[in-house]
Amino acid sequence: MIALGGAIGTGLFYGSAESIGLAGPSVLLTYLIGGAVIFLVVRALGEMSVDDPVSGAFSHYANVNWSARAGFVSGWNYWFNYIAVSMVELSVVGSFVNYWLPDVPTWVSATIFLVLITGVNLVGVRVFGETEFWLACVKVAAVIGLIVLGIVVVVLGINHSADLPDPSFAHLWDQGGFFPLGAGGTLFALVVVMFSFGGTELIGITAGEAERPERTIPRAINQVVLRVLIFYVGALAVIMAVVPWNQLDGSTSPFVQIFDRIGVPGAAHILNLVMLTAVISVYNSGLYANGRMLYALALQGNAPRYLRRVSRSGIPISGVLTSSAVTALAVVVVFLWPEFAFQILMSVALIAAIINWSMIMITQLKFRARIGPAGAAALTFRLPFARVTPWLVLAFFACLLVLMCFHPGYRTAVLVGPIWLAVLLVAFEVQRRRRAAA
Repeated sequence: MIALGGAIGTGLFYGSAESIGLAGPSVLLTYLIGGAVIFLVVRALGEMSVDDPVSGAFSHYANVNWSARAGFVSGWNYWFNYIAVSMVELSVVGSFVNYWLPDVPTWVSATIFLVLITGVNLVGVRVFGETEFWLACVKVAAVIGLIVLGIVVVVLGINHSADLPDPSFAHLWDQGGFFPLGAGGTLFALVVVMFSFGGTELIGITAGEAERPERTIPRAINQVVLRVLIFYVGALAVIMAVVPWNQLDGSTSPFVQIFDRIGVPGAAHILNLVMLTAVISVYNSGLYANGRMLYALALQGNAPRYLRRVSRSGIPISGVLTSSAVTALAVVVVFLWPEFAFQILMSVALIAAIINWSMIMITQLKFRARIGPAGAAALTFRLPFARVTPWLVLAFFACLLVLMCFHPGYRTAVLVGPIWLAVLLVAFEVQRRRRAAA
Protein backbone atom coordinates (compact mmCIF):
# COMPACT_ATOMS: atom_id res chain seq x y z
CA MET A 1 0.00 0.00 0.00
CA ILE A 2 2.94 2.35 0.61
CA ALA A 3 4.17 1.72 -2.94
CA LEU A 4 0.64 2.13 -4.28
CA GLY A 5 0.10 5.37 -2.38
CA GLY A 6 3.44 6.69 -3.63
CA ALA A 7 2.24 6.39 -7.22
CA ILE A 8 -1.03 8.24 -6.61
CA GLY A 9 -0.95 11.89 -5.68
CA THR A 10 -1.49 15.42 -6.93
CA GLY A 11 0.12 14.42 -10.25
CA LEU A 12 -2.94 12.30 -11.04
CA PHE A 13 -5.67 14.37 -9.39
CA TYR A 14 -4.54 17.75 -10.76
CA GLY A 15 -1.50 17.30 -13.02
CA SER A 16 -3.39 15.01 -15.39
CA ALA A 17 -5.30 18.06 -16.72
CA GLU A 18 -2.03 19.56 -17.98
CA SER A 19 -0.85 16.33 -19.59
CA ILE A 20 -4.21 15.78 -21.29
CA GLY A 21 -4.12 19.34 -22.62
CA LEU A 22 -0.69 18.72 -24.14
CA ALA A 23 -1.35 15.35 -25.78
CA GLY A 24 -5.07 14.62 -25.91
CA PRO A 25 -6.01 10.92 -25.81
CA SER A 26 -2.43 9.91 -26.70
CA VAL A 27 -1.54 10.80 -23.10
CA LEU A 28 -2.55 7.19 -22.39
CA LEU A 29 0.41 6.04 -24.47
CA THR A 30 2.61 8.55 -22.66
CA TYR A 31 1.65 7.12 -19.28
CA LEU A 32 2.38 3.61 -20.53
CA ILE A 33 5.85 4.65 -21.69
CA GLY A 34 6.58 6.56 -18.50
CA GLY A 35 5.26 3.72 -16.38
CA ALA A 36 7.47 1.22 -18.20
CA VAL A 37 10.56 3.36 -17.52
CA ILE A 38 9.74 3.80 -13.83
CA PHE A 39 9.08 0.06 -13.59
CA LEU A 40 12.62 -0.60 -14.83
CA VAL A 41 14.01 1.94 -12.34
CA VAL A 42 12.30 0.30 -9.37
CA ARG A 43 13.27 -3.15 -10.68
CA ALA A 44 16.91 -2.04 -10.70
CA LEU A 45 16.48 -0.73 -7.16
CA GLY A 46 14.63 -3.88 -6.15
CA GLU A 47 17.48 -6.08 -7.37
CA MET A 48 19.81 -4.36 -4.90
CA SER A 49 17.19 -4.05 -2.13
CA VAL A 50 16.41 -7.76 -2.06
CA ASP A 51 20.12 -8.62 -2.11
CA ASP A 52 20.91 -6.14 0.68
CA PRO A 53 17.74 -4.83 2.41
CA VAL A 54 18.72 -1.67 4.31
CA SER A 55 17.18 1.73 5.04
CA GLY A 56 18.57 4.64 3.07
CA ALA A 57 18.71 2.44 0.00
CA PHE A 58 19.93 4.77 -2.74
CA SER A 59 22.74 6.32 -0.73
CA HIS A 60 23.88 3.05 0.80
CA TYR A 61 24.05 1.22 -2.52
CA ALA A 62 25.84 4.12 -4.23
CA ASN A 63 28.34 4.28 -1.37
CA VAL A 64 29.07 0.54 -1.40
CA ASN A 65 29.04 -0.12 -5.13
CA TRP A 66 30.20 3.21 -6.56
CA SER A 67 32.05 5.61 -4.24
CA ALA A 68 31.72 7.69 -1.09
CA ARG A 69 31.16 10.73 -3.29
CA ALA A 70 28.27 9.02 -5.09
CA GLY A 71 26.75 7.97 -1.76
CA PHE A 72 26.96 11.55 -0.51
CA VAL A 73 25.39 13.05 -3.66
CA SER A 74 22.67 10.39 -3.90
CA GLY A 75 21.64 10.66 -0.26
CA TRP A 76 21.63 14.44 0.12
CA ASN A 77 20.00 14.89 -3.30
CA TYR A 78 17.11 12.61 -2.34
CA TRP A 79 16.81 14.17 1.11
CA PHE A 80 16.52 17.68 -0.31
CA ASN A 81 14.13 16.46 -2.99
CA TYR A 82 11.68 15.32 -0.34
CA ILE A 83 12.27 18.46 1.75
CA ALA A 84 11.15 20.55 -1.24
CA VAL A 85 8.20 18.29 -2.01
CA SER A 86 7.13 18.23 1.66
CA MET A 87 7.48 22.01 1.76
CA VAL A 88 5.02 22.37 -1.11
CA GLU A 89 2.55 19.91 0.39
CA LEU A 90 2.54 21.59 3.81
CA SER A 91 2.30 25.07 2.33
CA VAL A 92 -0.86 24.17 0.41
CA VAL A 93 -2.52 22.00 3.07
CA GLY A 94 -4.08 25.15 4.52
CA SER A 95 -5.97 25.84 1.30
CA PHE A 96 -7.77 22.50 1.61
CA VAL A 97 -8.57 23.11 5.27
CA ASN A 98 -9.82 26.62 4.39
CA TYR A 99 -12.37 25.09 2.03
CA TRP A 100 -14.32 24.02 5.13
CA LEU A 101 -12.80 26.38 7.74
CA PRO A 102 -12.00 29.65 5.94
CA ASP A 103 -11.08 31.51 9.13
CA VAL A 104 -8.19 29.19 10.06
CA PRO A 105 -4.82 30.76 9.07
CA THR A 106 -2.91 28.58 6.61
CA TRP A 107 0.19 28.59 8.81
CA VAL A 108 -1.84 27.10 11.66
CA SER A 109 -2.97 24.20 9.45
CA ALA A 110 0.61 23.63 8.27
CA THR A 111 1.89 23.62 11.85
CA ILE A 112 -0.78 21.22 13.11
CA PHE A 113 -0.14 18.65 10.38
CA LEU A 114 3.65 19.01 10.68
CA VAL A 115 3.51 18.26 14.41
CA LEU A 116 0.97 15.47 13.94
CA ILE A 117 2.89 13.62 11.22
CA THR A 118 6.19 14.11 13.04
CA GLY A 119 4.62 12.45 16.07
CA VAL A 120 3.39 9.56 13.94
CA ASN A 121 6.91 8.97 12.62
CA LEU A 122 8.44 9.14 16.11
CA VAL A 123 6.07 6.65 17.72
CA GLY A 124 7.14 3.69 15.61
CA VAL A 125 7.34 2.25 12.14
CA ARG A 126 4.18 0.20 12.74
CA VAL A 127 2.19 3.37 13.43
CA PHE A 128 3.66 4.98 10.31
CA GLY A 129 2.74 1.93 8.25
CA GLU A 130 -0.84 1.84 9.55
CA THR A 131 -1.28 5.57 8.97
CA GLU A 132 0.08 5.41 5.44
CA PHE A 133 -2.03 2.33 4.72
CA TRP A 134 -5.28 4.14 5.49
CA LEU A 135 -4.21 7.35 3.76
CA ALA A 136 -3.43 5.30 0.66
CA CYS A 137 -6.80 3.55 0.94
CA VAL A 138 -8.62 6.88 0.61
CA LYS A 139 -6.73 7.74 -2.58
CA VAL A 140 -7.19 4.28 -4.05
CA ALA A 141 -10.91 4.26 -3.23
CA ALA A 142 -11.32 7.65 -4.93
CA VAL A 143 -9.70 6.44 -8.16
CA ILE A 144 -11.59 3.14 -8.18
CA GLY A 145 -14.83 5.02 -7.52
CA LEU A 146 -14.11 7.33 -10.45
CA ILE A 147 -13.41 4.42 -12.81
CA VAL A 148 -16.51 2.43 -11.79
CA LEU A 149 -18.84 5.44 -11.94
CA GLY A 150 -17.35 6.52 -15.26
CA ILE A 151 -17.90 3.12 -16.84
CA VAL A 152 -21.51 3.11 -15.60
CA VAL A 153 -22.07 6.55 -17.10
CA VAL A 154 -20.64 5.47 -20.48
CA VAL A 155 -22.56 2.19 -20.59
CA LEU A 156 -25.88 3.78 -19.57
CA GLY A 157 -25.29 6.94 -21.60
CA ILE A 158 -25.98 9.27 -18.65
CA ASN A 159 -25.65 12.92 -19.63
CA HIS A 160 -26.51 15.77 -17.23
CA SER A 161 -25.06 18.47 -19.49
CA ALA A 162 -26.67 19.76 -22.67
CA ASP A 163 -23.40 21.42 -23.67
CA LEU A 164 -21.42 18.17 -23.95
CA PRO A 165 -21.84 15.16 -26.24
CA ASP A 166 -23.06 11.87 -24.80
CA PRO A 167 -20.37 9.83 -23.03
CA SER A 168 -18.59 7.33 -25.27
CA PHE A 169 -15.24 5.60 -25.45
CA ALA A 170 -15.23 6.74 -29.08
CA HIS A 171 -14.19 10.16 -27.74
CA LEU A 172 -10.70 8.70 -27.44
CA TRP A 173 -10.35 8.96 -31.23
CA ASP A 174 -13.30 10.93 -32.67
CA GLN A 175 -12.18 14.34 -31.30
CA GLY A 176 -9.34 14.95 -33.72
CA GLY A 177 -7.90 11.43 -33.60
CA PHE A 178 -5.78 9.64 -31.02
CA PHE A 179 -2.92 12.10 -31.68
CA PRO A 180 -4.88 15.37 -32.09
CA LEU A 181 -1.86 17.52 -31.23
CA GLY A 182 0.68 15.42 -33.09
CA ALA A 183 3.65 13.41 -31.86
CA GLY A 184 5.16 16.60 -30.43
CA GLY A 185 2.32 17.00 -27.98
CA THR A 186 2.74 13.42 -26.83
CA LEU A 187 6.45 13.95 -26.23
CA PHE A 188 5.94 17.19 -24.29
CA ALA A 189 3.33 15.48 -22.12
CA LEU A 190 6.01 12.95 -21.21
CA VAL A 191 7.75 15.61 -19.11
CA VAL A 192 4.63 16.19 -17.00
CA VAL A 193 3.84 12.50 -16.78
CA MET A 194 7.27 11.43 -15.52
CA PHE A 195 7.18 13.71 -12.50
CA SER A 196 3.77 12.38 -11.52
CA PHE A 197 5.51 9.05 -10.84
CA GLY A 198 7.79 10.59 -8.23
CA GLY A 199 7.62 8.64 -4.96
CA THR A 200 7.31 5.18 -6.48
CA GLU A 201 10.97 4.52 -5.61
CA LEU A 202 10.10 4.91 -1.91
CA ILE A 203 9.60 1.14 -1.83
CA GLY A 204 13.39 0.72 -1.77
CA ILE A 205 13.74 2.62 1.50
CA THR A 206 11.13 0.44 3.22
CA ALA A 207 13.21 -2.71 2.55
CA GLY A 208 15.25 -2.31 5.73
CA GLU A 209 12.15 -2.50 7.94
CA ALA A 210 9.90 -4.77 5.90
CA GLU A 211 9.03 -8.27 7.05
CA ARG A 212 10.44 -10.84 4.60
CA PRO A 213 11.74 -8.23 2.10
CA GLU A 214 12.82 -11.03 -0.25
CA ARG A 215 9.12 -11.71 -0.79
CA THR A 216 7.30 -8.43 -0.16
CA ILE A 217 9.61 -6.11 -2.12
CA PRO A 218 9.46 -8.05 -5.44
CA ARG A 219 5.71 -8.42 -5.13
CA ALA A 220 5.20 -4.68 -4.58
CA ILE A 221 7.57 -3.74 -7.40
CA ASN A 222 6.04 -6.13 -9.91
CA GLN A 223 2.64 -4.56 -9.28
CA VAL A 224 3.88 -1.18 -10.57
CA VAL A 225 2.77 -2.01 -14.11
CA LEU A 226 -0.67 -3.06 -12.92
CA ARG A 227 -1.00 0.14 -10.87
CA VAL A 228 -0.09 2.28 -13.88
CA LEU A 229 -2.61 0.50 -16.09
CA ILE A 230 -5.48 0.73 -13.61
CA PHE A 231 -4.94 3.99 -11.78
CA TYR A 232 -3.48 6.19 -14.49
CA VAL A 233 -4.40 4.78 -17.87
CA GLY A 234 -7.77 3.44 -16.68
CA ALA A 235 -8.77 6.63 -14.85
CA LEU A 236 -7.76 8.97 -17.68
CA ALA A 237 -9.42 6.79 -20.32
CA VAL A 238 -12.69 6.96 -18.39
CA ILE A 239 -12.35 10.73 -17.85
CA MET A 240 -11.85 11.40 -21.57
CA ALA A 241 -14.72 9.05 -22.45
CA VAL A 242 -17.15 10.93 -20.20
CA VAL A 243 -15.81 14.42 -20.90
CA PRO A 244 -13.99 14.77 -24.28
CA TRP A 245 -10.36 15.80 -23.83
CA ASN A 246 -10.90 19.17 -25.54
CA GLN A 247 -13.73 20.00 -23.10
CA LEU A 248 -11.56 19.68 -20.00
CA ASP A 249 -10.95 23.31 -19.06
CA GLY A 250 -7.90 22.72 -16.84
CA SER A 251 -9.10 25.28 -14.28
CA THR A 252 -10.30 22.50 -11.98
CA SER A 253 -9.32 18.90 -11.46
CA PRO A 254 -10.63 16.46 -14.09
CA PHE A 255 -11.95 14.48 -11.13
CA VAL A 256 -14.25 17.35 -10.13
CA GLN A 257 -15.52 17.69 -13.69
CA ILE A 258 -16.19 13.97 -13.98
CA PHE A 259 -18.10 13.84 -10.68
CA ASP A 260 -20.08 16.93 -11.67
CA ARG A 261 -20.90 15.35 -15.03
CA ILE A 262 -22.10 12.21 -13.31
CA GLY A 263 -24.20 14.32 -10.99
CA VAL A 264 -22.56 13.22 -7.75
CA PRO A 265 -23.55 15.76 -5.05
CA GLY A 266 -20.70 17.44 -3.23
CA ALA A 267 -18.08 16.53 -5.85
CA ALA A 268 -15.83 19.40 -4.75
CA HIS A 269 -16.06 18.28 -1.11
CA ILE A 270 -15.10 14.73 -2.06
CA LEU A 271 -12.07 15.85 -4.03
CA ASN A 272 -11.04 18.29 -1.31
CA LEU A 273 -10.99 15.44 1.21
CA VAL A 274 -9.02 13.23 -1.18
CA MET A 275 -6.51 16.00 -1.88
CA LEU A 276 -6.08 16.73 1.84
CA THR A 277 -5.41 13.03 2.36
CA ALA A 278 -2.95 13.01 -0.54
CA VAL A 279 -0.82 15.89 0.73
CA ILE A 280 -0.73 14.43 4.26
CA SER A 281 0.31 11.09 2.78
CA VAL A 282 3.13 12.69 0.79
CA TYR A 283 4.52 14.44 3.86
CA ASN A 284 4.15 11.29 5.95
CA SER A 285 6.12 9.25 3.40
CA GLY A 286 8.64 12.03 2.83
CA LEU A 287 9.44 12.37 6.53
CA TYR A 288 9.80 8.59 6.85
CA ALA A 289 12.21 8.48 3.90
CA ASN A 290 14.21 11.50 5.00
CA GLY A 291 14.70 10.24 8.55
CA ARG A 292 16.15 6.98 7.21
CA MET A 293 18.25 8.76 4.61
CA LEU A 294 19.95 11.01 7.17
CA TYR A 295 20.60 7.97 9.34
CA ALA A 296 22.21 6.12 6.42
CA LEU A 297 24.31 9.18 5.53
CA ALA A 298 25.49 9.46 9.13
CA LEU A 299 26.56 5.80 9.17
CA GLN A 300 28.63 6.47 6.04
CA GLY A 301 30.26 9.48 7.67
CA ASN A 302 28.50 11.76 5.16
CA ALA A 303 26.34 13.49 7.79
CA PRO A 304 26.81 14.63 11.41
CA ARG A 305 27.25 11.82 13.95
CA TYR A 306 24.24 12.86 16.04
CA LEU A 307 22.00 11.65 13.19
CA ARG A 308 22.98 8.06 14.08
CA ARG A 309 20.80 8.25 17.18
CA VAL A 310 17.87 5.86 17.22
CA SER A 311 15.11 5.21 19.75
CA ARG A 312 14.66 1.95 21.64
CA SER A 313 12.28 0.80 18.93
CA GLY A 314 14.84 1.59 16.21
CA ILE A 315 13.39 4.88 14.94
CA PRO A 316 16.06 7.35 13.70
CA ILE A 317 14.67 10.11 15.90
CA SER A 318 17.45 12.61 15.17
CA GLY A 319 16.95 12.22 11.42
CA VAL A 320 13.17 12.56 11.72
CA LEU A 321 13.33 15.65 13.96
CA THR A 322 16.02 17.33 11.83
CA SER A 323 14.07 16.72 8.62
CA SER A 324 10.89 18.01 10.22
CA ALA A 325 12.65 21.17 11.47
CA VAL A 326 14.18 21.93 8.07
CA THR A 327 10.82 21.38 6.38
CA ALA A 328 9.20 23.80 8.82
CA LEU A 329 11.87 26.38 7.97
CA ALA A 330 11.26 25.85 4.25
CA VAL A 331 7.52 26.35 4.74
CA VAL A 332 8.20 29.65 6.52
CA VAL A 333 10.34 30.76 3.56
CA VAL A 334 7.47 29.89 1.20
CA PHE A 335 5.00 31.92 3.22
CA LEU A 336 7.37 34.92 3.25
CA TRP A 337 8.63 34.74 -0.38
CA PRO A 338 6.16 32.45 -2.21
CA GLU A 339 7.08 33.09 -5.84
CA PHE A 340 10.86 32.91 -5.38
CA ALA A 341 10.74 29.88 -3.08
CA PHE A 342 8.41 27.88 -5.28
CA GLN A 343 10.30 28.53 -8.48
CA ILE A 344 13.78 27.74 -7.16
CA LEU A 345 13.02 24.94 -4.71
CA MET A 346 10.62 23.11 -7.01
CA SER A 347 13.10 23.41 -9.89
CA VAL A 348 15.64 21.64 -7.70
CA ALA A 349 13.03 19.04 -6.72
CA LEU A 350 12.21 18.33 -10.37
CA ILE A 351 15.81 17.89 -11.45
CA ALA A 352 16.62 15.98 -8.26
CA ALA A 353 14.13 13.30 -9.29
CA ILE A 354 15.96 12.70 -12.58
CA ILE A 355 19.33 12.72 -10.78
CA ASN A 356 18.01 10.16 -8.30
CA TRP A 357 16.57 7.83 -10.94
CA SER A 358 19.71 8.11 -13.07
CA MET A 359 21.98 7.35 -10.11
CA ILE A 360 19.91 4.26 -9.31
CA MET A 361 20.57 2.91 -12.82
CA ILE A 362 24.30 3.75 -12.72
CA THR A 363 24.59 2.19 -9.25
CA GLN A 364 22.94 -0.97 -10.56
CA LEU A 365 25.63 -1.18 -13.27
CA LYS A 366 28.31 -0.75 -10.60
CA PHE A 367 26.57 -3.36 -8.43
CA ARG A 368 26.60 -5.93 -11.25
CA ALA A 369 30.26 -5.19 -11.96
CA ARG A 370 31.16 -5.70 -8.29
CA ILE A 371 29.38 -9.02 -7.79
CA GLY A 372 30.43 -10.42 -11.17
CA PRO A 373 28.65 -13.04 -13.30
CA ALA A 374 28.57 -15.60 -10.49
CA GLY A 375 26.96 -13.15 -8.09
CA ALA A 376 24.47 -12.05 -10.72
CA ALA A 377 23.45 -15.67 -11.35
CA ALA A 378 22.74 -16.08 -7.63
CA LEU A 379 20.38 -13.09 -7.44
CA THR A 380 16.81 -14.05 -6.60
CA PHE A 381 15.27 -10.88 -8.08
CA ARG A 382 16.85 -9.55 -11.27
CA LEU A 383 16.49 -6.53 -13.52
CA PRO A 384 15.30 -7.77 -16.94
CA PHE A 385 17.96 -7.56 -19.68
CA ALA A 386 20.37 -6.03 -17.16
CA ARG A 387 23.18 -5.54 -19.69
CA VAL A 388 21.25 -3.05 -21.81
CA THR A 389 18.31 -1.86 -19.69
CA PRO A 390 20.25 0.72 -17.61
CA TRP A 391 21.70 2.31 -20.76
CA LEU A 392 18.28 2.54 -22.39
CA VAL A 393 16.79 4.16 -19.28
CA LEU A 394 19.68 6.64 -19.03
CA ALA A 395 19.22 7.54 -22.71
CA PHE A 396 15.52 8.11 -22.01
CA PHE A 397 16.35 10.53 -19.18
CA ALA A 398 18.79 12.38 -21.43
CA CYS A 399 15.99 12.85 -23.98
CA LEU A 400 13.69 13.98 -21.15
CA LEU A 401 16.15 16.73 -20.23
CA VAL A 402 16.16 17.92 -23.85
CA LEU A 403 12.34 18.03 -23.86
CA MET A 404 12.40 20.01 -20.60
CA CYS A 405 14.51 22.69 -22.31
CA PHE A 406 11.59 23.39 -24.68
CA HIS A 407 8.97 23.47 -21.92
CA PRO A 408 8.77 26.92 -20.20
CA GLY A 409 7.59 25.45 -16.93
CA TYR A 410 10.52 23.03 -16.68
CA ARG A 411 13.33 24.97 -18.36
CA THR A 412 14.45 26.50 -15.07
CA ALA A 413 14.98 23.03 -13.62
CA VAL A 414 17.44 22.16 -16.40
CA LEU A 415 19.40 25.35 -15.73
CA VAL A 416 19.40 24.77 -11.98
CA GLY A 417 20.46 21.11 -12.33
CA PRO A 418 24.22 21.62 -12.98
CA ILE A 419 24.37 24.26 -10.25
CA TRP A 420 22.71 21.89 -7.78
CA LEU A 421 25.11 19.07 -8.66
CA ALA A 422 28.06 21.44 -8.28
CA VAL A 423 26.81 22.45 -4.81
CA LEU A 424 26.61 18.80 -3.74
CA LEU A 425 30.08 17.98 -5.11
CA VAL A 426 31.67 21.02 -3.45
CA ALA A 427 29.96 20.13 -0.17
CA PHE A 428 31.43 16.63 -0.35
CA GLU A 429 34.94 17.96 -0.97
CA VAL A 430 34.63 20.39 1.95
CA GLN A 431 33.49 17.59 4.22
CA ARG A 432 36.24 15.24 3.01
CA ARG A 433 38.98 17.78 3.67
CA ARG A 434 37.64 18.60 7.11
CA ARG A 435 37.65 14.94 8.05
CA ALA A 436 41.18 14.53 6.69
CA ALA A 437 42.39 17.55 8.65
CA ALA A 438 40.82 16.20 11.83
